[in-house]
Amino acid sequence: MNSKKKFAALLLQWNEEENRREMPWKGEKNPYYIWLSEIILQQTRVEQGLPYFLRFKEKYPSVKHLALAKEDEVMRLWQGLGYYSRARNLHETAKNIQQNYKGIFPNTFDGLKKLRGVGDYTAAAIASFAFSEKKAVVDGNVIRVLSRVFGVETAFDITEGKKEFAQLAQEVLDEKNPAIYNQAIMDFGGTVCVPPNPKCEVCPLNKICVAKKEGTIDVLPYREKKTKIRNRYFNYLVIKNEKEIFIQKRTDSDIWKSLYELPLIETEKPLTKNLKNTLLKFLKTEDFKIESSSKEIIQLLSHQKIHFRFIHLVVKDIRALQIEKARLVKIKALAQLALPKTIHLFLFEKSLL
Repeated sequence: MNSKKKFAALLLQWNEEENRREMPWKGEKNPYYIWLSEIILQQTRVEQGLPYFLRFKEKYPSVKHLALAKEDEVMRLWQGLGYYSRARNLHETAKNIQQNYKGIFPNTFDGLKKLRGVGDYTAAAIASFAFSEKKAVVDGNVIRVLSRVFGVETAFDITEGKKEFAQLAQEVLDEKNPAIYNQAIMDFGGTVCVPPNPKCEVCPLNKICVAKKEGTIDVLPYREKKTKIRNRYFNYLVIKNEKEIFIQKRTDSDIWKSLYELPLIETEKPLTKNLKNTLLKFLKTEDFKIESSSKEIIQLLSHQKIHFRFIHLVVKDIRALQIEKARLVKIKALAQLALPKTIHLFLFEKSLL
């Protein structure tokens, strides 16, 4: 038996004997639930995504229920999970399926790829799990396992590498059991062949693993491109009275689109010396007083480092204040709005949520 066939056989044997990673979507044939779980688990750990999957499944038991939901409601349920474009795509795709596909998911890889927010990996997962199509999934876990076991040194983040890993994944796929195999290799990468400190001593593939033999486990898989981190400075204004507070909705094609936030002044550098003048220009009035300014709070995103400051202003008559894009809302209504994580925590700590 060659190494590729042996790889699939050993992996399926491990899945049969050792894998006890029970998840509510395992063995699922309903394409809606598979799609829902896969979108939620994109760039998200299983432990973090699981409660979101269960909440979405309960609130929206079918694609029709999700399609008929209001955007704010969907975003609120997604709050805290990050990468909010996934939630917007989820909602838009549900509406598309309901309106243009009569509520029925496409049943092929190529058909699924036409849906918004569905790439090669998600399409392969749905196609194999729901419709038993012989299509291999390729995600970070799969790339790591294949790279180490077969000693693939091509960078996975360049065109050549993407093609090589896609071809290799398809070659080693067990075509008799595509759904079971795909689930097995993803679980294996998530529990045994993990990024740091893989469990090589109990790995059933260690005898055929090239990286184990050559001592390259710590350097594989190989990434060529280095992500450049962008620093952004968000200065949020807390302007409120006893019952109301100024809030605005993010509408630009940027992070947190469709989420709500406090009035924002974004600057290229920390706003310190010119704070008073900057506020005068932004508010177009002198009728305010700076009551306090928070310490800097930092949130790391995939390619960005956000520096937060919350500036509490006292305004005699906030109803007379005109802030572009912002509006007054009842403080008690804040709990119904989807907010970025750091803003939510700040308002919660200030007993405004």
